[in-house]
Amino acid sequence: MGFIRTFDLWSEDQRRLAHDLKRRIEKNGLRLVRVAWADSHGVSRAKTLTIPAFLGALENGFNINVATTTLDASGARVFSSFTRGGGMGLDEMTGSPNLVVVPDPETFRVLPWEPDVGWVLCDEYFVDGQPFYFSTRQLLRKQIAALEKRGLRSVVGLEIEWYLARNAEPELSFDHVGRPGLRGRAVRVIPAEPGFSLHSESNMDQVHRVVAALADACEHLNLPLRSIENEWGPGQLECTFAPRIALETADNLVLFRSAARQICRRLGYVASFMSRPGLKNYYSSGWHLHQSLVETNSGRNLFAPADVGQHLSETGKYYLGGLLHHAVSATVFSSPTVNGYRRFRANSLAPDRVAWGVDHRGAMLRVLSGVNDPASRIENRVGEPSANPYLYIASQLASGMDGIANKFDPGAPDTDPYSSLRPMLPKSLSQALNALEKEPLFAAELGGLFIDYYLKLKRVEVGRFEAFLKENGLVDDGETTTAWEHDEYFDTF
Repeated sequence: MGFIRTFDLWSEDQRRLAHDLKRRIEKNGLRLVRVAWADSHGVSRAKTLTIPAFLGALENGFNINVATTTLDASGARVFSSFTRGGGMGLDEMTGSPNLVVVPDPETFRVLPWEPDVGWVLCDEYFVDGQPFYFSTRQLLRKQIAALEKRGLRSVVGLEIEWYLARNAEPELSFDHVGRPGLRGRAVRVIPAEPGFSLHSESNMDQVHRVVAALADACEHLNLPLRSIENEWGPGQLECTFAPRIALETADNLVLFRSAARQICRRLGYVASFMSRPGLKNYYSSGWHLHQSLVETNSGRNLFAPADVGQHLSETGKYYLGGLLHHAVSATVFSSPTVNGYRRFRANSLAPDRVAWGVDHRGAMLRVLSGVNDPASRIENRVGEPSANPYLYIASQLASGMDGIANKFDPGAPDTDPYSSLRPMLPKSLSQALNALEKEPLFAAELGGLFIDYYLKLKRVEVGRFEAFLKENGLVDDGETTTAWEHDEYFDTF
């Protein structure tokens, strides 16, 4: 018996799909398969396997080093892996040990831009079959399992903004090479279109070749793309995706971000999911998360109001109350970078405080609903496009379900959200981390071990930013994107 069967890690559907995969690999003439997993930042990591090795992984999983969890986004070592307990007080983390990644056959794709290469997402496990403590996909699975016990499912739709730019440096130089703890210089780019002409057909046509390639790839990858829109900044695009169940939505975003970067690179462009690049007149990008709960058996939307004059059902109202109640402490999961906090400005199409409104784009939480409307939902506009989708969605489920459990009343909707007497969102990543540390809900729902780990991981990132400011005699004004941020994030996300 292999690792997967020994520890009963697949459902019957996954076993059936894994069996079908063997025929599919032969039929498509695949030569290689990328086994991928999302790190703590939501960035896709992968190993490329030969077909015999991948077929073996469908029985035994595949060994990876735990190091992608112990390093921050720049490759800086955060934890003392080679001491007893791995710098975490955990014997099982001593010495940077192996983990086992188990492919999820439900996520398997053939990459249309590399048609002899397969791609599959994996779950991480310790070698004794226990779920890896710091796997964010496993954390979202835990929230979903709690919903399933109540006969509920989370349905999530995406609107994600990002930047498309022409690559002005087709070849790398040593300036682009950094070191652990310091990113090399971000690649130079030039605008793909002039921007600041919302939904301009003419400007959109300038990038049509890329847009068409992305749309074609999404179709082949079975990603539920609905639209690609010309947004505000130069080369700023927004992609919207049809709603899917929570885990599928999170998986789809991991794949889409990787696909966009790889396809654009092949066409001579750069795709960046950094929120506010340090380039002339680049406007902030956001990630709007649309969410609702449905009954598993009937598919009935539990947020839809039953009567005229209501904005949400009672369930939806209390879920909204939970999102509001925990919004400040949850911000770090939706805006996990130093750069993301430059979005939170009044009258900017991004929120600056914990407010809600009915079809109001100035509020953090925008309610879109109708009597018995199956599309009734709550849109959270606080996120940045580089957020880890598993943590973002998991934090929303934990907050909303706590609101239902405690019947948190959201109060009346805000009609002037930028002037409402509501709590302000954190002004910096450091403030957001402090708010998370004080909130017991996420330690209970995601595990105190994970929260302690995540706080340390992100505080190292903050510390590197603050060291840059000090070394260069700079003061963070809360608005200007620094050179450190641009190098750190532009070509990472």
